[in-house]
Amino acid sequence: MESIAQSLQPYKELVGEVASYVTIAQFFSGAFVCHDIHKKGSTKCFSPMPFIGGITIGILMLKYGLLLNDAAMIKVNIAAIFLNTLYSIFFYKYAEDKYEEVLKPVGYGIAVLAIFLGYAQLESPKNLEYRFGLILTILMLALLGAPLLDVKQIISNKDASSIPFPITLMGTIVTFLWLLYGIILQNNFMIIQNVIGYILCMIQLALIFLYPGSSLSAQGQNKKKIVKKES
Repeated sequence: MESIAQSLQPYKELVGEVASYVTIAQFFSGAFVCHDIHKKGSTKCFSPMPFIGGITIGILMLKYGLLLNDAAMIKVNIAAIFLNTLYSIFFYKYAEDKYEEVLKPVGYGIAVLAIFLGYAQLESPKNLEYRFGLILTILMLALLGAPLLDVKQIISNKDASSIPFPITLMGTIVTFLWLLYGIILQNNFMIIQNVIGYILCMIQLALIFLYPGSSLSAQGQNKKKIVKKES
């Protein structure tokens, strides 16, 4: 691993910049989800967790970036907090049960922030970077893997439409880039976090392509019918 890190060392700034900009681009993928919600006029079959979880993780990752004094991480997570806040407000506007769908998860997010930011203030500086990094790794993987909690239902219904494709696709690219950056920095938490994150995203992409959902299937059937009529 050290030899790979050394060979990539001259590209540290480039990889960090590319990872930062692609990650910021990933955040705009949430706009596609918002577009679908607007088109449908409802948040039914959509989850606010990618947005609310994105704000929560973004604040904690910003704290970690400040601990590491890493400009790339700081810039990315400021953008994450801002954009996911906009998406959450949009989701709230269309939510039928605003308390259950939005306010309750926001309350959980605030509780998580209070606990772990409070911990960061109390922990000794020599242990903080390692232990805070471990906490972030667990939380990030939980957020990335959350859509897989419905995997049994997805397979039985042959419908993976609950997994947001734009966010998952960009997540696959982003986790790969941050994996490279973690290797260059020789930061074990970044490496572990992004290896597992990449695998989780790939599994979700596989489910999306295996079970594209009833809406996509219906669109395909309609196209076939049109072609038959024209012929």
